[in-house]
Amino acid sequence: MSAKLKNRHRIKQKDIKQYINKLKEKFGEEFIDFNSSVEIGYFNEYQIVVINDEIDFILIEDNIFFTLSGLNKYKPKDYFVEVDMGAVGFVTNGADIMAPGIVDIDTKIEKDDFVWSRDVTHHKPLAIGKALMDGEEIIKTKKGKAIKNLHYVGDELWHFYQQI
Repeated sequence: MSAKLKNRHRIKQKDIKQYINKLKEKFGEEFIDFNSSVEIGYFNEYQIVVINDEIDFILIEDNIFFTLSGLNKYKPKDYFVEVDMGAVGFVTNGADIMAPGIVDIDTKIEKDDFVWSRDVTHHKPLAIGKALMDGEEIIKTKKGKAIKNLHYVGDELWHFYQQI
């Protein structure tokens, strides 16, 4: 694989505290230990957060959110979208998530929130994305695109952290 982690550097304690607070505000938990080794780097178009040499978070539009590796490690309970097994192959190939394929959703999701998707059978993380409508609206309409897929099983970032 030709892609590399670039400009990797440790961040200041005040920045770590800012990320801890953002995650706590959204999820109600502290996922980053203040004493951990926290670095930021770039992988292609992604700005990522490396915790103790593991790519656990991604920075998107001034927000911090889990990578698929981080989802498997920390197992958050909120901001999920659950898809039927028929949608899994499409989602893991990078397709946006359509509302008809969603069988369960965290109803507090609002338009433009970052969310993670999982399969209905095993609850395995499949992708992270951005909500294109509110959770309640997705449940009611059951048509159209609901989630813009940003990072998914099988993409370059996923392959990269599978190798480290």
